[in-house]
Amino acid sequence: MVSWIISRLVVLVFGTLYPAYSSYKAVKTKNVKEYVKWMMYWIVFAFFTTAETLTDIILSWFPFYFELKIAFVIWLLSPYTKGSSVLYRKFVHPTLSNKEKEIDEYISQARDKSYETMMRVGKRGLNLAANAAVTAAAKVTPYIFI
Repeated sequence: MVSWIISRLVVLVFGTLYPAYSSYKAVKTKNVKEYVKWMMYWIVFAFFTTAETLTDIILSWFPFYFELKIAFVIWLLSPYTKGSSVLYRKFVHPTLSNKEKEIDEYISQARDKSYETMMRVGKRGLNLAANAAVTAAAKVTPYIFI
């Protein structure tokens, strides 16, 4: 059985580093076909890494889990199976196309709320810092003018 560390190394090297370099080559050569292929891969891989975070916790005890994960990454990358392209065209693209408006709306709301939260927290932090400075100055002032 393959250990977690070997699985992690294989996923990092073959699932991240090799595709990153291939993406660089596609951008450098301005090869649109390769660019589209690698963009589809990265979108599918993003979903894979998100799912992997949960499945590593829940299914890591399952026999051959790490072997299956390695096989899946190789299947995604293989020019013969074109796994990432298959998953993207059959599942990811249709799903994202159907939910695009909802996703965009959610992202917009999250952006607005996070901005409001950061402003509120920032103001509170500045008020606390100002109060601490005034309190410290009030405590130190009698000793300065002795």
